[in-house]
Amino acid sequence: MTAITLPRAIETFVAATNAHDAKALEAAFAPGATIVDAGTTFATEAELREFFQVHLVNPKIVLTPTSYEDGRLVASGDGDFPGGPLSFAFTFGIDDDVITDPVIEPV
Repeated sequence: MTAITLPRAIETFVAATNAHDAKALEAAFAPGATIVDAGTTFATEAELREFFQVHLVNPKIVLTPTSYEDGRLVASGDGDFPGGPLSFAFTFGIDDDVITDPVIEPV
């Protein structure tokens, strides 16, 4: 399998997700960041914290990157949820090594 080279901000996001570390996830995002997940927007700090906890930390999501091109990461996500693993596409906005506005969609 070929190694996938990711920008630092995305490496940080994947590592924090796989470590189930909500504080590290928060630190990976720029102030004022938004997340769009399957059409739902999470925009406030409280909404982002809840998103990290409910969608990444609590279900113990582990992301395995399968491809990366032009700001779009495709990864297999597995954890404590029915039907896994599932594939997701993450289209990232990045500024100064932090994430600004990812869009997450099932693949």
